[in-house]
Order: sequence, then structure tokens, then C-alpha cells
Amino acid sequence: MKKVLFAVTISIACGSIFAAEHRVKMANTGADGSMVFEPGFLRVAKGDTVKFIKVDPAHNSAAMVVPAGATAWKGKPDEEVSVTLNQEGVYIYVCDPHKVMAMAGVIQVGKPVNLVEAQKQADILSKGFVMSKDRLSKGG
Repeated sequence: MKKVLFAVTISIACGSIFAAEHRVKMANTGADGSMVFEPGFLRVAKGDTVKFIKVDPAHNSAAMVVPAGATAWKGKPDEEVSVTLNQEGVYIYVCDPHKVMAMAGVIQVGKPVNLVEAQKQADILSKGFVMSKDRLSKGG
């Protein structure tokens, strides 16, 4: 029993050791134009953490689409948020104050198990954008 418990403990610890932290900037301008998350598309492994970094004031990160079983997040304006992504699938997030300006991004964790539903939701979101209407269709 002690050997099994030790093996489980080691495997959990090793999973934490190999998880990566990715950084996404929340900015007024960037390579993709104005009101952007950089990068706007991110592919990560299950268990990785994404940290949303404040570059300019008045931005937040809030999940709009998450895979089944995943936990959504919603940061306050000017708040840096770290999110550990433990469910495979496609996540779509926005900056609430600048959503209409297409300040949105996509994270793919492992396999895109909810891709069809995420694409439907991205199409709905994009119809509300006043600029950069193709922002959610770019990427990986």
C-alpha cells in the first residue's frame, strides 16, 4: 500500500513540475490591431496555466466559452488573472469593457473536443463586434 501511495504522490508531483505557465498580454494595441490579447490564439497542454498580464489599464479577461466540465473565470478590470486549464477543448474569452471592439481570444487545450460548439459561439460573438470581425476566426 505504501508503494502505491508513493507512486501516486510522485505522479501528481511530476504532473505539476511539467505544467507550463503561458502569458497573455492585455493591451490597447498590438500586432493584430487595437484592443488585443497577445497572443490572440494559444495552444496549451492540459494542466497548463495561463496568466493574463495587464499591459494597459481598464482590461480584464472573462471566459465566454469553456468545454464541458471546465470552470469559467472572470477577472476584474486591471486584475491579472491566472487560470489553470484542466479540461481539453476550446476556450473563448473576452475583455468585458472592450468586447464590442473584438477584444477576444482563443485557447485550445489538448484536443478541441468542443470545436463545433465553440465555432458557433464565436460566430455569434463576432456578429456583435464593430471592428476586427474576423479576430476569432484567425489562429491555429
